[in-house]
Amino acid sequence: MGSKWLKILVLFAAAVFGSMTVRAQRIIQYESGMGTRDPENPNVWILYNKVKARHYGMTLYTDSASFDTKNNIFIAHRKVKMVISDTTTLYGDMAVYDGTTRIAEVWADTVVLIDGKTTLKSDELAYNRNTSTASYFNWGHTTHDSTTLDSRRGFYHTDTRDLFLYGDVYLRDTSSWLETDTLQYNTRTSQATFTSPTYIYSDSSTVYSENGTYNTKSHFASSFQGTHLSNREKWLKADTLYFNDDTEHGEAYGHVTIVDTLNEVICTGRVGITDQKAHYSFVTDSALIVYIDKGDSLFLHADTIWAFNNDDREFEAAKAYRNVCLYRSDVQARCDSIYFSATDSTVTLYHGPIVWYEDYQCTADTIQCVYDSDGVRLIHLRNNVFAIEQVDPEKFSQLKGHNADVYCLKSEPQYADILGSARMVYYVLDEDVPGRKELIGINCGVGSDMRIYFNDKREPSRVTTFGNPDMKMYPPDRLPGDERRLPGFSWQSERRPARPSDVFPPTKSDASSQPTKENMTK
Repeated sequence: MGSKWLKILVLFAAAVFGSMTVRAQRIIQYESGMGTRDPENPNVWILYNKVKARHYGMTLYTDSASFDTKNNIFIAHRKVKMVISDTTTLYGDMAVYDGTTRIAEVWADTVVLIDGKTTLKSDELAYNRNTSTASYFNWGHTTHDSTTLDSRRGFYHTDTRDLFLYGDVYLRDTSSWLETDTLQYNTRTSQATFTSPTYIYSDSSTVYSENGTYNTKSHFASSFQGTHLSNREKWLKADTLYFNDDTEHGEAYGHVTIVDTLNEVICTGRVGITDQKAHYSFVTDSALIVYIDKGDSLFLHADTIWAFNNDDREFEAAKAYRNVCLYRSDVQARCDSIYFSATDSTVTLYHGPIVWYEDYQCTADTIQCVYDSDGVRLIHLRNNVFAIEQVDPEKFSQLKGHNADVYCLKSEPQYADILGSARMVYYVLDEDVPGRKELIGINCGVGSDMRIYFNDKREPSRVTTFGNPDMKMYPPDRLPGDERRLPGFSWQSERRPARPSDVFPPTKSDASSQPTKENMTK
């Protein structure tokens, strides 16, 4: 029985003295050169001369203070310094520290919280030691390295180094300025995260976003909602954007639209990449570029469209490759790739180009147009040149040769030279009767070279043949069957885009909706 009672007494003593120890730790410990009780409240000590208070690892220094022993509240006056941890110190003119809640409230013309390389300033600051959080509600100013942050309200977590800022938030670094309403910033990673309308300004660009991040060290911005980027005369819109202002490299994804107001160009796609230091940009995946020219827009689609500029950001060249299709009201084309040089004023179509205008179709291995200030000046057609004009559904004028050069004045053809193995089938029409075209005959011939002159209606008016010419005029009903189609004839009207949307290949749903013999009989 004695052993049992001994155990009970030991446990009782441990409980009592343990509780007393915890209570003693909760009471703020203090030191001062002078002190006296408040005559009006014996629970309050008035302290003077090098006052120091300690509580749970925190040390507070001040010139004078009052300590409410009953409520465990310590009020410091003048030259307040709170050493919260090895890295965190708080300065002010007056502080109230509650030992029960472990919350300090500090006032001054400028309250200063120093946490490592981070400095937070406000005229009133609260610090919660339970959550390691400093808060302000009447403007605060934070600096970290070369970054400054201002906001109406803010919370700074000294354990995670996270700032949560609200209301008129401004972030500045060495090269950028950010404005928003809600921001999270981590001083360890230099990463800002925003979830409200935000503008990021720099010397070269402005980014607008409603949800994204910005790193003040790398100057790398990402946006995931409501994205706009403007860069001088250009602006970009996308679902998602990644942009580094230092390297001037950006990537955009989903519903990408790029507008060049200076050159009146619109480019769209699902993926867009730009690298201004490397002087290139490109759009891919459903890429489309629209040139607005005197109200008659040109629509060009390709798998990928590139643009290149010089050191002065001036446009130099563009190229589109794979499955190129072009539409304008007066001309349409298809080819594998196309290259435009602003320096040389040339447009070159590569790998089996086919061009349509009015009732004409023209093909060659390569077609190049040379421009001047008045429009098209010269057209080079190289290898396997074949030009076709549809006279009626069964009749086609044809011109064939190895190479050809078409000379123009203000984009209107004046004459064309067919160079090498020139052949022609031409339906001659009488247009003397208004509104009626009567077939007079068919002019067929061969020669080493030919020159064809055009009238103001872009129709051949005279043909000169060089090098063993052999020309014949057949009556309308006497043309031999083997003369009706020159070797290599291929009329490809089904490939001709009839409207701007036709520059895109038909989708499976489009193809299935087309009438066929099978579904017409169902």
